[in-house]
Amino acid sequence: MKRKLLPLLLSLALAVNLLPAARAASTASVEEMGQVLSALEIMTGNEHGDMMLARRVTRAEFTKLVVAASPYGKSVGASTSVSPYPDVPYSHWAAPYVEAAVASHLVNGYLDGTFHPDEEITLAMGVTMALRLLGYQDSDFSGAWPAGQMTLYRNLDLDEGISIGQNSPMTRQDAMYLFYNLLTAATKQGQPYIMTLGHGLNAAGEVDRVAVINSAMKGPVVVEGNWQSKIGFDPSTATVYRSGREANLSQLQSGDVVYYSKSMRTLWAYTSRVTWVYQSDLVTPGTSGPAALIISGKSYPIETSEAAYALSNLGPYRNGDTITLLLGRDGGVAAVADAGSTFTGTVYGVISAVVDAPYTDAGGNSYTAKTVMVSATDGNSYTYPVETKSSFKAGNLVQITAAAGGEAQVKRLGNASITGKVNAAGTKIGNTPLAENVQILDVNSDGGSVKLYAARLAGMSLNGDDVKYYKKNAAGEIDTLILNDATGDIYSYGVLTDVQETDLSMALMGGVYQYDVKGTSYVYGTEGSLFNLSEGPVKIEGPLQRPSKMSNLKSVKLNSVDVLTAMTQDNESFPLVDSVAVYELENGEYHFSSLERVRVGYTLTGYYDRSVADGGRIRVIVAKAK
Repeated sequence: MKRKLLPLLLSLALAVNLLPAARAASTASVEEMGQVLSALEIMTGNEHGDMMLARRVTRAEFTKLVVAASPYGKSVGASTSVSPYPDVPYSHWAAPYVEAAVASHLVNGYLDGTFHPDEEITLAMGVTMALRLLGYQDSDFSGAWPAGQMTLYRNLDLDEGISIGQNSPMTRQDAMYLFYNLLTAATKQGQPYIMTLGHGLNAAGEVDRVAVINSAMKGPVVVEGNWQSKIGFDPSTATVYRSGREANLSQLQSGDVVYYSKSMRTLWAYTSRVTWVYQSDLVTPGTSGPAALIISGKSYPIETSEAAYALSNLGPYRNGDTITLLLGRDGGVAAVADAGSTFTGTVYGVISAVVDAPYTDAGGNSYTAKTVMVSATDGNSYTYPVETKSSFKAGNLVQITAAAGGEAQVKRLGNASITGKVNAAGTKIGNTPLAENVQILDVNSDGGSVKLYAARLAGMSLNGDDVKYYKKNAAGEIDTLILNDATGDIYSYGVLTDVQETDLSMALMGGVYQYDVKGTSYVYGTEGSLFNLSEGPVKIEGPLQRPSKMSNLKSVKLNSVDVLTAMTQDNESFPLVDSVAVYELENGEYHFSSLERVRVGYTLTGYYDRSVADGGRIRVIVAKAK
């Protein structure tokens, strides 16, 4: 990745020779830029989330944006008792921002002692203020203003996406590009500006949008009762996501765990749950109460004080009670509910593990019971003790029938298969319609599983071996579908960066494999067996730390890529997996990168696991600089 060089002098005469090296152009969309700037509370939309990008910006409005983009922006109040300029009295809405900006030497008034708050700001004025955020002052430039400032503006790549001249009035879209570009620009001291705001860049040197947006999320709030009053703004004006998909507010259900951002006008709802037989000795204590739960070897951190109280010895639950843990965005316990209040009826799924788990009864007596862990088509996990003589094992299809109070019966399912091609809309298998809310789970024989949406199956041909179970509703639509490793989405994908295999004899057979999965490196060795691999993109089955199998992926040369598909050199469209892993290959070394970084100036090769008709997707893209 190219790095910026710190300029030593910033006079106009030396600007061309001593400027930072140009960084890779950002390909973030306007929507993505808006999300980042809203999350940072630099530029937000109106009460309906509209960013009003076509509207021109006044000097007062731009000053507020500059103050919001500064490290002390959140400390500026909404009012002041000082009138910074005669035409900006203390009663003016922008007075506190103008006062703060003048005190920080980010903005100047006119020579006649006025500010002209309602005057449209020009690009040169906006650039000058942005450069002051980076630590540059007027004394760093020689010559007539704004020649030196505009030269530095271009060489710092602050001009990406901006096409107006220096004397043209700025729109809010111009301001959006300028402030987004500012985040990755080097300060006068040489560090990315975003670091002064407490954030960083990702491995590709781009704004880490996921981390920025996560930092803006507040909550959690559980959907129950008058939950909307806890949000702090009108949720009906928000963009809503539920389980990673855009949704409507009306689609949120009781027990959903919601995070929110007022500045982004966005709600994120999570639906994961774990049903558990309460065991006080599996609650890990912290400094001020319960900190985590250990369920079948997996730790679930406790995220809220309400959940901590419910799971403490002061809470309402006692050993042997069946409860439901409502999980938040990072798998932490956001809330606890009686199992009967959140789950009655029947769910379907696959047993992921069978363990002998310790329990304590209501009388305080310890015992061990055979326990099944089930991944269900509804996306939740369920843990239930079963009879010791039962023959359940990982990979079994089961249905769980529960009644109020949490009592449940786990029963083996027989196979039920269906064949046919899924239409392009993902609404039918052959002539059999899929219900609008169809629940789909893809499983393998080891108990691994992944929840799918119907659109994932569009265009696939399902044969008798691809479907393990399906169920129709009263309307004759398939509402439950369990697939048999039909998509390959259960597995992990990355690149094998080094391989050493020895095959001299059975006693001297083994391999050492070093591989990277989305920026994390792993090393694994085998004795008495080989994977027979070559360096490059691979599919990894089983745990990343101890794979059961690894295999090289197939390749295809690409002409171009967008968010959803790639175009091959044969002008054929090939879909990408949602979380495609992108690597730059330079001098034989792989560097985890991003799709945004390699769209232009690189030769791209896509790597896939199976044909599109069989559910294949491009899992890995390797980019080489042209």
